Amino acid sequence: MISPNLIILYVKDPVLSGQFYEKLLGRKPKGFPTYQCIELEGGMLLGLWSTQAKDFLSCGTGHRSEIAFQVKNETEVDKLYQSWKVLGVKIEQDLHIAAFGKTFVALDPDGHRIRVNIPD
Repeated sequence: MISPNLIILYVKDPVLSGQFYEKLLGRKPKGFPTYQCIELEGGMLLGLWSTQAKDFLSCGTGHRSEIAFQVKNETEVDKLYQSWKVLGVKIEQDLHIAAFGKTFVALDPDGHRIRVNIPD
């Protein structure tokens, strides 16, 4: 049996996106100009692949998914919301209470949605 261990986001500039995620996650990306990778806890990897790379091919468009970071409690949601705003991260959906609890949605430089919430 296999389990996913890599999420890849298609980005315009992997180095810029790597710097963005390094600010948010406190983890340094590794790689090269057309691909950056950040190792997350539990062996999960976040890959940032350039749409400008010569071997890139995708017929998909748009951002119809999210990366979600589930934190321990509402206080941590509040703290991340405030700290990301201070960092200048674009907030698409302000802090609010959804059916599953307190949450907000930010955007990375390419418009990928990043949700923070507590587990429901």
